[in-house]
Amino acid sequence: MATKVQIRKLSKNEHPLMLSEIPKPPKELYCEGELPDFNNYKFLAVVGSRKFSRYGRDVCESLISELKGYPVVIVSGLALGIDAIAHTAALKAGLKTLAIPGSGLDRQVLHPRSNHKLANEIVKQGGALLSEYEPLMPAGLHTFPERNRIMVGMSHAVLLIEAAERSGTLITARLTTEYNRDLLAVPHDITRITAKGVNQFLKLGATPVTESADILLALGIEPGVSTDQGQLQLNDLSKDEQKVVEILSADPLPRDQLVAKLGLEISKVNILLSAMELKDIIKEEYGDIRLAVL
Repeated sequence: MATKVQIRKLSKNEHPLMLSEIPKPPKELYCEGELPDFNNYKFLAVVGSRKFSRYGRDVCESLISELKGYPVVIVSGLALGIDAIAHTAALKAGLKTLAIPGSGLDRQVLHPRSNHKLANEIVKQGGALLSEYEPLMPAGLHTFPERNRIMVGMSHAVLLIEAAERSGTLITARLTTEYNRDLLAVPHDITRITAKGVNQFLKLGATPVTESADILLALGIEPGVSTDQGQLQLNDLSKDEQKVVEILSADPLPRDQLVAKLGLEISKVNILLSAMELKDIIKEEYGDIRLAVL
C-alpha cells in the first residue's frame, strides 16, 4: 500500500522567482513539505555521478558538512549516487534540502523507489520535494533533463562533483552556463573516468572548489559569518526534542534511563533520538547519550 503524502499544487506567486529567468519555466509545480524562504537563503545545486568514487562521496560530505550554520539550501535530484549523498549530508548538517525528482511525488511513482525513505526524511526534517509533473506521473527518459533545468534555474550556483565525459550531469553543467549561474567544480584525479567531465569544465572556466569557503564566496556569503553560534535554540525544536535537551542539560544518560525520564514509547523515543543525532543535537558515546552542542 502506497504511503499517503500531502502534495499540493503551488500558486504562481509561490514559484521560485529565479525560475522566471530561464527558457520554458515550469507551468505548474507540485510540492510536498515546507519550501524555504527564497529571500533568506542561497540555493546550491549539487550534481554528480550515480557511479561515484569514495573520493567523490568524501568530498561531497565534507564540503556540505562545513556549510552548517550558513543560510544555504542544498538542491539535488534525489537520484542514486552523489544526489542522495548530498541530501543526506545536508540533513546531518542541519541544512534545509530540496529534492527535485524526475517523476511525480506520489510514492507509487516517486523515483527512485530505493530513496523513498530519504524523501520521507527530507520532508520530516523541514525540507521539501518539488516537481513540475502531476503527482502520479512516472519517470521517463525525457523527465530527467527537464527536471535538471529546474534544479539549475532555481539555484544561485551549481556544484559539480563527479561526472564522466558523457553523462547527464554534464547536461546540468551546460545549463548552468546557459542560465548564467555560477558553475563550481571539484578537481578530480585525471586517471579516473568520473574526472573527465569535471576537469573539462574546469578548463572552460568553472570555479575550482577545494574548500567550503569557495562555495560561500560564490554564493555571496562571507566565510566565518555563520548563523550557527553553537548554541541550541529551544524554540527551533519540537516539544519532545526540547524535553530531551532539558534532561541531558544536567548530565549525559544511558539510553534506558533517558527513555524512562521521557515517559514515551520506546519506538517513538528511538525515532526521536535518531532524528536528533542526524541534526547533530545529541551524540551517543561510551553507552551514554549527551548533547553534541552546548
